[in-house]
Parts: sequence; structure tokens; C-alpha cells
Amino acid sequence: MPADINVDVLVIGMGPTGLGAAKRLNQIGGPSWLIVDSSDKAGGLAGTDTTPEGFLYDVGGHVIFSHYKYFDDCLDEALPKDDDWFVHERVSYVRYKGLWVPYPFQNNISMLPKEDQVRCMDGLIDAALEHRVANTKPKDFDEWILRMQGPGLADIFMRPYNYKVWAVPTTKMQCQWLGERVAAPDVKTVTKNIILNKVAGNWGPNATFRFPARDGTGGIWIAVADTLPNEKKRFGKQGTVTKVDAENKTVTMADGTTIGYGKLVNTMAVDHLVEKMGNQELVTLSKGLYYSTTHVIGVGIRGERPERIGDKCWLYFPEDNCPFYRATIFSNYSPYNQPQKEAKLPTLYLANGDKAASSEAKEGPYWSIMLEVSQSTMKPVDVDNLLKDCIQGLINTEMLKPEDEIVSTYHRAFDHGYPTPTLEREGVLKELLPKLQDLGIYSRGRFGSWRYEVGNQDHSFMLGVEAVDHITSGAVELTLNYPDFVNGRQNGEKRLAQAFSYGAQPLPTRERN
Repeated sequence: MPADINVDVLVIGMGPTGLGAAKRLNQIGGPSWLIVDSSDKAGGLAGTDTTPEGFLYDVGGHVIFSHYKYFDDCLDEALPKDDDWFVHERVSYVRYKGLWVPYPFQNNISMLPKEDQVRCMDGLIDAALEHRVANTKPKDFDEWILRMQGPGLADIFMRPYNYKVWAVPTTKMQCQWLGERVAAPDVKTVTKNIILNKVAGNWGPNATFRFPARDGTGGIWIAVADTLPNEKKRFGKQGTVTKVDAENKTVTMADGTTIGYGKLVNTMAVDHLVEKMGNQELVTLSKGLYYSTTHVIGVGIRGERPERIGDKCWLYFPEDNCPFYRATIFSNYSPYNQPQKEAKLPTLYLANGDKAASSEAKEGPYWSIMLEVSQSTMKPVDVDNLLKDCIQGLINTEMLKPEDEIVSTYHRAFDHGYPTPTLEREGVLKELLPKLQDLGIYSRGRFGSWRYEVGNQDHSFMLGVEAVDHITSGAVELTLNYPDFVNGRQNGEKRLAQAFSYGAQPLPTRERN
């Protein structure tokens, strides 16, 4: 039976990857295309929710930094005005033994108590001496930590923190994903900083980042989607895929519509995709992929932002006095991430759980904290008490005072939160993704291609762009296949030059100050 609709390229999912694919298809012209999403708006795992009280929370800690000019140009086209954005210098710390240690922790052990400094330096020196003569690659993430940083830093920070993030032990993770994501300490610099009692400066690709003035991170992707033709976008029931028939190249939607395609760019989780295909071989293969669930907790507080919070951006918590691994002072990113001062809200309760003295709605000002908690089969979570435990954790870490007035709370669990780079991951992906591609299916994105090292918003967007360029002109998919290349900061303009060498045209871009 013929399909109701036929297109050359069907794109599933309107998160950054799907929108990257659609943006590229719309730009180059030629192939007919359609993009679908089961939600009622664009954004996917880069979306933003708004509470009834008017507090905004992203799906985890998202900020915009980029390895690609093409990505920048697309965002500037969608949000072209200077006042569409705020630009921030990262102010980030690790909470340890009641101290705020500047990020990255491993470069700032000069801030630790003396006994911990000695413990860390012993390990760093031994690691440096052993690493110098090592002639084999580390077998897992844990061995990488020991080789690069030694047992002191491993036990104090790296092992407990990474378990809180990934919800699996470091011994069960491979280390090829690391790249620019984990700072390898320079022993000489660390030693100088200890002797001189100095703090190391900013490190990493997100030392400076930008954030949308309004509507949170999700607002970016809604704006990008708005640059695409309405007739080529389907949301909700019309955009919900219930079955993928790879043999006949048709997709069935929740409203009963069938869509025929020549090529399929899939951005839903690849384990969900193969279930909808009903391909038992691929379903079995996909079971070798592991992931963790992310709980996003939001707390809206009445009052001026306290001095103890200051201009902090995001904060890391390796200790067990709180369930969250990261806290973001979301109100610091934009004054529009929370209700304006004149908005009147009642106090729900005090941070210590006590009833408020009055139930009367009062004016602000307001500020907010966004927390992230991981969960997996190896790291269970008391979901029913998680909000209460997180608020107690905020008191334990001196982020909140017991008497602070809480006016809004938020809790949402995202089943697929982190695609875990387990030891088995590459073996699965090297078999699964080519098998899908042989069927005309390009599975890309944070969970579509399951590579965390290219799972940021810029990477995800370009995975979609490059999939389309491969489909239409045979171009190499650099982001998927060469993560180390695209993540090398010196390679940014090389990446751009190579992209344009096979016919990509830059979008109009506004002049930057």
C-alpha cells in the first residue's frame, strides 16, 4: 500500500540534531523533506520548562559554547539582536569539606587542607613518574584517573564525583571519550600554586559562554525551528512515530498517517528506534548500550540573591551530604529565568520544612537553583523523597539557610539523561550504526549515535548537518567519526574550511562586536 506522504528525507526529532538536519536540508534545497516531533514544541533534551509560578528550568545544565562557525551563524540568524543574549564568564566551584574549591578541582588543590594537599601531591608525583614510562593505554576510566592524577585525587574527588554523575563506577567506563572534558593537571603548575598559595585560572571550552535572555535554552531551538517552513514540521500526534518499516521505508505515525522516505535521519534514542523497527537482532545488539536517568530539580526562593551565592554559575558536589552532583544558579543566567520582583507569590514552606508564618502572597525579588541527580540500575534513588532530600542537601552545603522561603519547586525525570561511555559502547556502535545505515537510516544525536563526547548542543546540531551533507554529497561526517578532531580548539576553522570545501554555504551572519 502506498504511503500517505512521500519525502526524500524524513527527520525524526526536533532537538538540536534534527533541527540541524532540517536547517541544512532547507538551505541546500533539492531533496524533499519533513521533520516530526512527538512534543508540541521544538527543543528535545535542550528544551525548557516553566513552572506555574514563572520559574524557568532547562533539561539540565545547558550553556552555549561552540566549535563551529556554522552553528554560531544559525543561532545568530534565529536570535539576531544583541539583547537576545547574555555573555557570561564561568564562575564555577567544587564543594569539598565546607570549602568552595575553584574548578577544575585537580588544578586547585592549593585550596585544600594541608593533609589533603600532601595526599594529592604524593599521588600526582607518582602518577607523573609512572606515566612517563607507561607503554600501554589505560584499560578504563579508573586507570586513566590513576595514571593522570594518582590515588589521592582519585579518592577525594574523581571517583566519587564521577559516580554521582554517571551512576556507574569509573571501572566500568572507557576513557576514549575524555578529550577536552577532563583537565589533566600539570604537576609543576600545581606545585607552584601550592607553594605560592595561588589559584589556577579558567580552563576548558566553556570558560566563556552565552545564554539566551528569554525563554531559556529551549527558546533557542524554538527560534531555530521558526526559521523553517511550517508546512514541513509536524508536532504532537502527527509527529509521534509508532512504527518504522525499514524494508519498505515507511514510518507510521500515531494519527495513522504513513510517511514514505528515501533516507531517514533519526534522532530518537537508538534503542527506542530499533524497538519500533521490530528488528530483534538490532534490539539485542542495542541492549549493550547503557544510560542513566537524570532528575532535574528546581527550587525558587524569595529574597535578594545572597552574598554567599554571588555570581556563581554552576557548582559540583562530590560528597555524600547531598544527592545532587551539580547545582546551577539558574537565576544568574538571565533576569527573566524567574518571576519579576513585583510578582506576588505565597511561601510554600521554609527550607527546613517548617510552615511559613503567613500564607499571604508577597512580592519578590526571587532567585533560583537547578539541581541534577543521576539514577541507574547501579545507583538507585529514593524518588518519592528526592525533592525533600535535595533541599536538605542545599542546607547541608550552605547553599540555602533553614529559614529561606521556598515559593516554587520543580521535579522532572528524563529517562535517557546521559549516554554512558561504557567499556562495551564502541563495540556496539561500530556494529549497530553501520547496520542501520545499510538500511538507509542515519541515527544521530546525543542518544541517536550515543557518543557523549560529541553530545553538546553544537555537536548535536552539526551531527544533523553533516548527516545531510553525507546523504546529499557523500561528505565525511567529521563530528561522528572524528570527535578528537572537532573538539581540538585549534581545529575550529579547519573544520569550517573542510565543510565549505564540499559546497556548504555560510548563512548570513550579523557583525560581532
